[in-house]
Parts: sequence; C-alpha cells; structure tokens
Amino acid sequence: MPQFDLPLDELRAYHGHSTEPEDFDAFWQKTLQETREHELDVRFEPVVTGLSTIQVYDVTFRGFGGHPVRGWLRLPAGATEPLPVVVEFVGYGNGRGLAHEHLLWSSTGRAHFVMDTRGQGSAFGGGGATPDPVGSAPAYPGFMTRGIEEPETYYYRRVITDAVRAVEAARTHPLTDATRTVALGHSQGGGLSLAVGALVPDLVAVASDTPFLCDFPRAIKMTDRHPYREVGLYLKTHRGRSAEVLRTLSYFDGVHFAARGRVPALFSTALEDQTCPPSTVFAAFNTWAHEDKAIEVYDFNDHEGGGPHHEAAKLRWLSSYA
Repeated sequence: MPQFDLPLDELRAYHGHSTEPEDFDAFWQKTLQETREHELDVRFEPVVTGLSTIQVYDVTFRGFGGHPVRGWLRLPAGATEPLPVVVEFVGYGNGRGLAHEHLLWSSTGRAHFVMDTRGQGSAFGGGGATPDPVGSAPAYPGFMTRGIEEPETYYYRRVITDAVRAVEAARTHPLTDATRTVALGHSQGGGLSLAVGALVPDLVAVASDTPFLCDFPRAIKMTDRHPYREVGLYLKTHRGRSAEVLRTLSYFDGVHFAARGRVPALFSTALEDQTCPPSTVFAAFNTWAHEDKAIEVYDFNDHEGGGPHHEAAKLRWLSSYA
C-alpha cells in the first residue's frame, strides 16, 4: 500500500481529534490506588534454559484486581551489581513468549523485564501464560471491545494497570536499578509504554515504536485493519453508540497520556502503516510533553516500521539515558 495518510509536513503539525475527559487524572489515580491495595507479591523463579550468557527468571506479580500476571526477567549471567532495567510490553495478540526468546536487551548488559499481556498470547510467537479472569458484555472477537460500555469495565484499564505494576515488580529485584528504568514496546507495546510514561513518575526514558491505542476517533474510521477495525465492527451491530464508545476509549488514548509525558521519548512510525496510521502516531508524538523527544520516520514501510534498523537506532539513543 503506498502512502495514504496526510503529507509529512501536515503530520508534523497534527495533534489528533480525541477529547480528553475532565476526570482523566482522577480516573487513573483511583484505578492505581485501588490496585495498590493488593500486595504486589512478586516471585522470581530461576529457569533452566541452556543459555550460558543470560539468566532467566519466571516472574509472577499481582496486577489489576490482584490478579496474577506473568513475565520474564532476563539478566546477564554473573551480574553482581544493580543494572539499568528495560521493561518491555508486547504487541497485540502476543505473549511473553518462551524463556530463551528476546535476548537483545539483556545482551547489552541491562536487565530486561517483559510483561505477559492478560488474555492474549495466542496469535503468534511463543505464546502467553496470563489469563484475564474478568468477563464482559457481548464483544466482537478480539480485545478492543471487551467491556467497552464503560471506562471502569474496559479491557485496557486492566492491561495498563498491569503495565504500571510490571515496572514496580521489575524494580523489586536486587539486580535492577530503579533509578535507571526504561519502558518500551512496539504497536500495542508502544501504546502501553506511553501510558506508563505518564503514570510512572520516575522513568528515565520511553521508546514507542509504531504505537497502537492512539487518536481513536481517527484510527477507527481511517483503517479497515484489525485491531482498530474491531471497534467499527462492534458499532456496525451496536448502532448509535459511537459517542459512548468514544467516551470510553478517551480514557485510554495515547494522545492524552502523551500530554503527561514526563521523560525523554523516542517514537517511530511508517508512512505505509495501515495498522497504526502515521497520523495517529504523530498525534501522540506532537503532544508528548517532554521537550526531549524524537521520531524516526520510515517512508516505505508498513507496520513493521524500521525493524532491525530501528533496533539499532534505539540502541544508540538509549545509551544516553540508561
């Protein structure tokens, strides 16, 4: 698909169409306060993987509602001093994978914590191990419409809360340095990293690659690709409910989290990306509140974005922060 969105000069000035709820901050303050009434209860169990340079721990912690959430912590073998920690969130449908996967960040001498995403982990990759014990009203297959009737019941309230708790869990290990914590991810993971960058006050940096969950009013009308298309198909059946749905989604929009971005950030986008259209990414980037920010633009790529080329860019960029 050739470039289909706004011209690049217009993208660089675009801030999105999502209306921020007046009680956005209060909603998230209450959500996190209620979650923190549950003990974090982090457990790190060493895993035998056959790897000689990386030590892996199977992690369980308590996320939203006190529900158990899984993850992996990977450390350079033989580490004895606290290390900078990269907390990674994965893409839509993916899970934490297998213990021996995703070795890039721990290979750089950093600690690497990857969060499993509740209820996902069955579309590709090595799978996941975290159920979502919360039910919902009738929803289109997928996750985008689960509990979409109200912000309090929406699926991503649980996932974003899990993501905040994942940072807290990663920081409890004695070989992670809480003062040098980075959040990053691609697609859904990129959207979650924006939320964490707003809700966790003391990260050192955020890297968000072709982020999902941004500028919902434009995204759900602009692309016919899933996952955004799930919302359109839901509204195709539930006629006349667009205003209610957009109100719910506004509490989870990366653009509003970006307005509260507290740390340096590196974004990426691809101009042929129909899954997360570049205008929706630029809406979050242009709104990101911290002045130290940059975006890499890949002219002829789809949702894969910069791929390994962007990994190299992140490695160079992150060396200044952690």
